[in-house]
Amino acid sequence: MTEVAFHFNAPDKLAYACRFARKAFKRGLRVVVTGSAADLQALDRMMWALGPTDFVAHALADGDPEVVAVSPVLLAVDPQSVAPRDMLLNLGGQIPPGFDQFEKVIEVVSSSDEQDRQLARTRWRQYAADGYEIVRHDLVLKENA
Repeated sequence: MTEVAFHFNAPDKLAYACRFARKAFKRGLRVVVTGSAADLQALDRMMWALGPTDFVAHALADGDPEVVAVSPVLLAVDPQSVAPRDMLLNLGGQIPPGFDQFEKVIEVVSSSDEQDRQLARTRWRQYAADGYEIVRHDLVLKENA
Protein backbone atom coordinates (compact mmCIF):
# COMPACT_ATOMS: atom_id res chain seq x y z
CA MET A 1 0.00 0.00 0.00
CA THR A 2 1.19 3.51 -0.82
CA GLU A 3 2.74 5.41 2.10
CA VAL A 4 1.17 8.86 2.57
CA ALA A 5 2.99 11.67 4.38
CA PHE A 6 1.83 15.22 5.02
CA HIS A 7 4.52 17.89 5.33
CA PHE A 8 2.79 20.74 7.18
CA ASN A 9 3.73 24.38 7.64
CA ALA A 10 5.77 24.98 4.50
CA PRO A 11 6.42 28.75 4.41
CA ASP A 12 6.79 28.56 0.60
CA LYS A 13 5.44 25.40 -1.04
CA LEU A 14 7.40 25.84 -4.26
CA ALA A 15 10.70 26.49 -2.47
CA TYR A 16 10.04 23.44 -0.30
CA ALA A 17 9.27 21.32 -3.39
CA CYS A 18 12.52 22.51 -4.96
CA ARG A 19 14.56 21.50 -1.88
CA PHE A 20 12.69 18.19 -1.59
CA ALA A 21 13.31 17.35 -5.26
CA ARG A 22 17.00 18.23 -4.87
CA LYS A 23 17.36 15.91 -1.87
CA ALA A 24 15.51 13.09 -3.65
CA PHE A 25 17.64 13.59 -6.78
CA LYS A 26 20.85 13.39 -4.73
CA ARG A 27 19.56 10.15 -3.16
CA GLY A 28 18.91 8.66 -6.59
CA LEU A 29 15.12 8.65 -6.24
CA ARG A 30 12.76 9.29 -9.14
CA VAL A 31 10.03 11.81 -8.33
CA VAL A 32 6.93 13.21 -9.97
CA VAL A 33 5.82 16.63 -8.74
CA THR A 34 2.18 17.42 -9.44
CA GLY A 35 0.15 20.58 -9.09
CA SER A 36 -1.35 23.33 -11.21
CA ALA A 37 0.27 24.17 -14.53
CA ALA A 38 1.16 27.63 -13.20
CA ASP A 39 2.85 26.20 -10.09
CA LEU A 40 4.79 23.66 -12.14
CA GLN A 41 5.96 26.35 -14.58
CA ALA A 42 7.14 28.47 -11.63
CA LEU A 43 8.86 25.44 -10.08
CA ASP A 44 10.57 24.69 -13.39
CA ARG A 45 11.96 28.25 -13.48
CA MET A 46 13.11 27.94 -9.85
CA MET A 47 14.93 24.67 -10.57
CA TRP A 48 16.73 26.18 -13.56
CA ALA A 49 17.81 29.13 -11.38
CA LEU A 50 19.54 26.93 -8.78
CA GLY A 51 23.29 27.16 -8.55
CA PRO A 52 25.42 24.64 -10.47
CA THR A 53 26.08 22.51 -7.38
CA ASP A 54 22.35 22.38 -6.58
CA PHE A 55 21.14 21.50 -10.10
CA VAL A 56 18.15 19.14 -10.22
CA ALA A 57 17.78 17.21 -13.49
CA HIS A 58 14.11 17.63 -14.29
CA ALA A 59 11.62 18.09 -17.10
CA LEU A 60 8.05 19.13 -17.66
CA ALA A 61 6.11 15.95 -18.45
CA ASP A 62 4.71 17.41 -21.65
CA GLY A 63 8.21 18.27 -22.94
CA ASP A 64 10.54 16.43 -25.29
CA PRO A 65 9.84 12.69 -24.83
CA GLU A 66 13.56 11.83 -24.92
CA VAL A 67 14.31 14.30 -22.11
CA VAL A 68 11.27 13.14 -20.12
CA ALA A 69 12.41 9.51 -20.39
CA VAL A 70 15.77 10.20 -18.72
CA SER A 71 14.76 12.89 -16.21
CA PRO A 72 14.72 11.72 -12.59
CA VAL A 73 12.31 14.52 -11.60
CA LEU A 74 9.19 15.15 -13.65
CA LEU A 75 6.73 18.01 -13.27
CA ALA A 76 3.30 16.71 -14.33
CA VAL A 77 -0.16 18.23 -14.05
CA ASP A 78 -1.53 14.69 -14.48
CA PRO A 79 0.69 12.15 -12.70
CA GLN A 80 -1.04 9.35 -14.61
CA SER A 81 0.49 10.72 -17.82
CA VAL A 82 3.94 9.45 -16.80
CA ALA A 83 5.33 6.12 -15.70
CA PRO A 84 5.15 5.66 -11.93
CA ARG A 85 8.21 6.71 -9.96
CA ASP A 86 9.40 6.21 -6.39
CA MET A 87 7.54 9.26 -5.06
CA LEU A 88 4.75 11.64 -5.90
CA LEU A 89 4.97 15.15 -4.42
CA ASN A 90 1.58 16.86 -4.47
CA LEU A 91 1.35 20.65 -4.50
CA GLY A 92 -2.30 20.65 -5.58
CA GLY A 93 -5.52 20.89 -3.63
CA GLN A 94 -6.96 17.48 -4.50
CA ILE A 95 -5.75 13.91 -4.12
CA PRO A 96 -3.87 13.26 -7.37
CA PRO A 97 -5.35 10.68 -9.73
CA GLY A 98 -3.30 7.49 -9.81
CA PHE A 99 -1.45 8.31 -6.56
CA ASP A 100 -1.66 4.65 -5.55
CA GLN A 101 0.77 3.73 -8.36
CA PHE A 102 3.57 5.35 -6.34
CA GLU A 103 5.39 3.89 -3.34
CA LYS A 104 5.10 7.16 -1.45
CA VAL A 105 2.97 10.32 -1.68
CA ILE A 106 4.12 13.55 -0.08
CA GLU A 107 1.43 16.18 0.49
CA VAL A 108 2.90 19.66 0.98
CA VAL A 109 0.78 22.05 3.07
CA SER A 110 1.26 25.81 3.41
CA SER A 111 1.90 27.46 6.76
CA SER A 112 -0.12 30.56 5.92
CA ASP A 113 -2.69 29.82 3.20
CA GLU A 114 -5.85 28.87 5.09
CA GLN A 115 -7.62 27.54 1.98
CA ASP A 116 -4.64 25.26 1.28
CA ARG A 117 -4.71 24.06 4.90
CA GLN A 118 -8.45 23.34 4.68
CA LEU A 119 -8.01 21.38 1.44
CA ALA A 120 -5.21 19.41 3.13
CA ARG A 121 -7.56 18.48 5.98
CA THR A 122 -10.06 17.19 3.41
CA ARG A 123 -7.35 15.13 1.67
CA TRP A 124 -6.20 13.74 5.04
CA ARG A 125 -9.75 12.59 5.83
CA GLN A 126 -10.08 10.99 2.38
CA TYR A 127 -6.82 9.08 2.69
CA ALA A 128 -7.73 7.95 6.22
CA ALA A 129 -11.23 6.87 5.14
CA ASP A 130 -9.62 4.76 2.40
CA GLY A 131 -7.44 3.00 4.97
CA TYR A 132 -4.11 4.73 4.39
CA GLU A 133 -1.89 5.27 7.40
CA ILE A 134 -0.63 8.83 7.37
CA VAL A 135 2.73 10.09 8.54
CA ARG A 136 2.76 13.68 9.78
CA HIS A 137 5.82 15.95 9.44
CA ASP A 138 5.54 19.40 11.01
CA LEU A 139 8.18 21.52 9.25
CA VAL A 140 8.10 24.20 11.97
CA LEU A 141 9.02 21.63 14.63
CA LYS A 142 11.74 20.28 12.33
CA GLU A 143 13.30 23.75 11.93
CA ASN A 144 13.30 24.34 15.69
CA ALA A 145 14.81 20.95 16.54
